[in-house]
Amino acid sequence: MRVLIVEDERKIARALDKALRQEKYAVDLSFDGTDGFAMASVIEYDLIILDRMLPGDYDGISMTKKLRETGIKTPILMLTALSSIKNKTEGLDAGADDYLTKPFALEELLARARALLRRPKETTEAVLQVGDLTLDPATHQVQRAEQNIELTNKEFSLLEYLMRNSGRALSKDQIITHVWNYDSDILPNNVEVYVKFLREKIDRPFVEKSQPLLKTIRGFGYKLEAN
Repeated sequence: MRVLIVEDERKIARALDKALRQEKYAVDLSFDGTDGFAMASVIEYDLIILDRMLPGDYDGISMTKKLRETGIKTPILMLTALSSIKNKTEGLDAGADDYLTKPFALEELLARARALLRRPKETTEAVLQVGDLTLDPATHQVQRAEQNIELTNKEFSLLEYLMRNSGRALSKDQIITHVWNYDSDILPNNVEVYVKFLREKIDRPFVEKSQPLLKTIRGFGYKLEAN
């Protein structure tokens, strides 16, 4: 899953970047409203973490309003040092999905991020499941047929994106957009390599008892689904 952080306090931004990457998210950083709005407008993010007070053409409130006016519905978690009820309602009324006051615990921010990432799919269970394959975003545990599967960070991110879109054909460009960072030197052939790695772990060891879940859509991309 791909997250945009728009935060001008670089120490906070770097801390969030590190914490989210450890949770296996792909993360892009922006330090002002002008650049942040441009990135949020042209890149399809799964979540935006947005500071309320920013330098540049947009602050958090005006950026949120503008994004919503242009039809961008990406979940927004707004951060601010302003803690009054009025300040919070202004952020939510502008179109933010959640509001977190500084200083905050990273554990709380990560929990709120997970909740917002579940919301668009109206997911009621924290654990993702496709057939007999399960993935827990909170614990990073992956199992198939009740057997643990060890994945690298990138393999986990790829599988999570496929599972959140199970039954949907995804192009290589869509996968790159959601799984890799903006500044990653990644090509469609690299996606093929990681899909092969993933198949070796989630499908091949279970071929005698279960049908393959990860399917190639020739000339387009990939789809994860249970028969």
